[in-house]
Amino acid sequence: MNLFQLRAFDAVAREGSFTRAAERLFISQPAVTGHVKQLEEHYQVNLFRRTARSVELTEEGRRLAAISRTLFALEEEAETLLDANRKLLSGRIEVAADGPHLVMPMLARLRARYPGITVNLRLGNAQETLNALLSEHVDIAVVTEVDERPGLHLRELVESHLCALLPQGHAWCERSDGIPLEELDQQIMVLREPDSITRRTFDRACQARQVQPLVQLELDSREAVTEAVAAELGIGIVSSLEVSRDPRVRAVPLLGEGLAPRHSIGCLERRRGLRVVSAFMELAEEGAS
Repeated sequence: MNLFQLRAFDAVAREGSFTRAAERLFISQPAVTGHVKQLEEHYQVNLFRRTARSVELTEEGRRLAAISRTLFALEEEAETLLDANRKLLSGRIEVAADGPHLVMPMLARLRARYPGITVNLRLGNAQETLNALLSEHVDIAVVTEVDERPGLHLRELVESHLCALLPQGHAWCERSDGIPLEELDQQIMVLREPDSITRRTFDRACQARQVQPLVQLELDSREAVTEAVAAELGIGIVSSLEVSRDPRVRAVPLLGEGLAPRHSIGCLERRRGLRVVSAFMELAEEGAS
């Protein structure tokens, strides 16, 4: 087997793009395309479905990608073992997070200490972020409400707290001591999508107390929730880590149990020894202490 061809395939599978795969490997796009084509022709198999706008793995491609990720991860671990004392003057780390507020200060500390490290950051909801880590599409993930599991190394960073997001002028805006969750019963709400950790945490707390808010609008971003609240379409729910500085809205803490999500940083246990991964974990823990 030609490992140059397999490495090109692995890069396209990870990036979902021949162009980004070329950037990842520091070679030209035609070279990547050629390597993948030669691999497919030699083994008489289609590894990708190509359209004008996207590249998707076939079933055979998905099975091969699972092997290639493991193969090249082991290669990286071997290189790290042989080069353990070398300074982090250059390199690349793939990071995923379910929100920007915790991860950005980490990236700032990484840049200050290791300016030669290139970071690829992916932002998504909580499930997308965890899936990216477990499928080895990223090296590090900042996640919320994830429990310990075999093969996963987690370090808790901080707890946040859910707040009611209100339009300025709302009667509850001056309740700085907080709003009991029960008072949201039958209140018109504008919330994130059901897969959002903020939404799931809020829903569980409401179910435990038999609180039934009137959810009349579901939105797929924090920014959209802020705009809806500012337009007085209902009360929103936000994490205390994500409170907007928008003068049109105000966040007031919610009172009750089960309203404090846990935020952690994690990596796969077997990749914990990679130098760039361990350096990032150390910086994250320094910031949390």
